[in-house]
Amino acid sequence: MGWLFLKVLFVGVTFLGCLYPLVDFCCSGDTRGQKPNFVIILADDMGWGDLGANWAETKDTANLDEMAAEGMRFVDFHAAASTCSPSRASLLTGRLGLRNGVTHNFAVTSVGGLPLNETTLAEVLRQAGYVTGMIGKWHLGHHESYHPNFRGFDYYFGIPYSHDMGCTDTPGYNHPPCPACPRGDGDGPSRTHERDCYTDVALPLYENLNIVKQPVNLSSLAQKYAEKATQFIQHASASGRPFLLYVALAHMHVPLSGTRLSADRRGRRPYGAALREMDRLVGQIKDKVDRTARENTFLWFTGDNGPWAQKCELAGSVGPFTGSWQTHQGGSAAKQTTWEGGHRVPALAYWPGTVPINVTSTALLSVLDIFPTVVALAGASLPQDRHFDGLDASSVLFGWSQTGHRVLFHPNSGAAGEYGALQTVRLEQHKAFYVTGGAKACDGKVGPPRLHEPPLIFNLEEDVAEAEPLEEGSAEYERVLPEVRQVLADVLVDIAGDKTSRADYTRDPSVTPCCDPHRKACRCHTT
Repeated sequence: MGWLFLKVLFVGVTFLGCLYPLVDFCCSGDTRGQKPNFVIILADDMGWGDLGANWAETKDTANLDEMAAEGMRFVDFHAAASTCSPSRASLLTGRLGLRNGVTHNFAVTSVGGLPLNETTLAEVLRQAGYVTGMIGKWHLGHHESYHPNFRGFDYYFGIPYSHDMGCTDTPGYNHPPCPACPRGDGDGPSRTHERDCYTDVALPLYENLNIVKQPVNLSSLAQKYAEKATQFIQHASASGRPFLLYVALAHMHVPLSGTRLSADRRGRRPYGAALREMDRLVGQIKDKVDRTARENTFLWFTGDNGPWAQKCELAGSVGPFTGSWQTHQGGSAAKQTTWEGGHRVPALAYWPGTVPINVTSTALLSVLDIFPTVVALAGASLPQDRHFDGLDASSVLFGWSQTGHRVLFHPNSGAAGEYGALQTVRLEQHKAFYVTGGAKACDGKVGPPRLHEPPLIFNLEEDVAEAEPLEEGSAEYERVLPEVRQVLADVLVDIAGDKTSRADYTRDPSVTPCCDPHRKACRCHTT
């Protein structure tokens, strides 16, 4: 690993001795003051109805609701996939999993990650003179060259994958719960649990290439993220260099942080308390932007996919995407499915003086659009040797247009169907399913996969809950069906002729992050 450390070391020089030892914040000539800054905040497993501005019954997102009132809210915005790694890969590449190679999640023991021949947003912006930072969950490979420091990010502070993929001393709320990390040899053999629990290796916290704590303290992780994010914004703003900060939150993924939740004196459920904690974190980042670079910083908030079905045990209302048809057929308004609840996510844009205030956009947009939009606003260039599934949404952001995608494809993400396959098609207000089922519902039942040929088609303008498909043979169905077949055939031909990648999903226990293999659960604490 020594050569990798040296590779990162040459990226930058010491800044104030300790906070950002590998980041060069020095001014770089013609970039000073001319390019906008970007802060991208990605929530984890946050439902569309978890945002109060979207769903009146939600009372826990005051800061996000204020951001919506001061900027633009998107009501038809979608994750690029319905699970963690593929959605994040698409955010950073602007490409679907069939192109970038990431079709399902990476594991604790994964050798690979986001393929190295894929160009990330951070790499493009760093070439354009930006200083780049990432705070939070990566989940695109942690071994050697797949680490964030080698994928365009000058600074990294966070966890390498989901925070349920390692034990902690403060497990937090889950249903059912997992145990705390073992503390010594006398803990005895691992117990059998109702769900997969990681009991052998603790969840690591990285700063750049170094594990600084293992296991992570989940109760203080949100505040740590806020501190590191605001410090990065402060130092980058003071330097005069434009910056990209990508903050990938642990909220609202289970387990939900325990300490603050149990202290909720109003007796509200853990999920609502976790929403409020996340909202405070986002509020701290926005406040820092407002105090340091308000008129030259574009803040984009969205989610990676919809919530897990297990959250039915933790949450109150789950929003509007709970159609009776999908539940009856073994679906759920949950992560991994291609129902609206799996991929329609909250999204807000905030840029005082540039993005109009208190505007609700109905444009059909996607996490895929972040890459080409940010590249365009930065005055940089897209890589020319590949095709992109995202579009430049600048005209929508500026209030000049309500036109987004005509067509979106929702890849299979772990429920029914082959990973990454495009078997759900959004065509304007219509949505066609070639496969459904295969997901765990709130009652714990897993519906069998069901293939549909011809496909189910819903009209989302009249039936956003996807409760009743159009009748086969009806005039509307017969008009839409050939268009669906054509756009699906076209994208598959385009992908076949594109420069595509293949992720390495090989597993090897020796690549598991461990700061001290001689201690139970790899315990260490250097901060």
